[in-house]
Amino acid sequence: MTLRINADFEQRVVVLPEEYHWVDSPMPGVERMMLDRIGDEVARATSIVRYAPNSEFSPHTHDGGEEFLVLDGVFSDEHNDYKKGCYVRNPIGTSHTPKVGKEGATIFVKLHQFSEADSKQLIINTSEAHWHQGLVDGLTVMPLHEFETEHVALVKWAPNTQFNPHKHWGGEEIFVLEGTFYDEHGSYPQGSWIRSPHLSQHTPFTKSDGALIYVKTGHLK
Repeated sequence: MTLRINADFEQRVVVLPEEYHWVDSPMPGVERMMLDRIGDEVARATSIVRYAPNSEFSPHTHDGGEEFLVLDGVFSDEHNDYKKGCYVRNPIGTSHTPKVGKEGATIFVKLHQFSEADSKQLIINTSEAHWHQGLVDGLTVMPLHEFETEHVALVKWAPNTQFNPHKHWGGEEIFVLEGTFYDEHGSYPQGSWIRSPHLSQHTPFTKSDGALIYVKTGHLK
């Protein structure tokens, strides 16, 4: 039976850090927190993956593409070392052998979610990339990738910033990297993951600690 976790993309899903349940991968020292998944070891998946110091993963090819953001430590493969804040896209057909050094690493990763026509390989060091003014005061945006209807960005919220009510055409997915993100439905501290379906709606804001979020829109219709 195929593993299915949060597999109904018409439902809003929230996973808070206190709800994390780490599952061992087939490789020693590599654990996964599965956020959504359709499939077994090869799957359409969104996960947080935690690598212990000096751990590695077997060589593999990205049949459906791989997108990841380094949350902590240094993630490495035979091509590069990716420090905290690196955003990487490995398109369909690429391959690598992850190997992590003494610092260990934690990544937010999405697998088997690329359009076949989306062949752009990306490595962005978000600690050095440029921020742009957002749609309201207190909001700055770092665009990371866009293809067809899909848009990916980091969004920095100053303390006590209020955004406009808006509807998510094609859905919205958020991972809270720093601070606390809020809307009328709840509060979401660092490490929270929110997936909102096509045509869902909310009015987000921050309080005194502000927030930094990864956000992807337009990919769930």
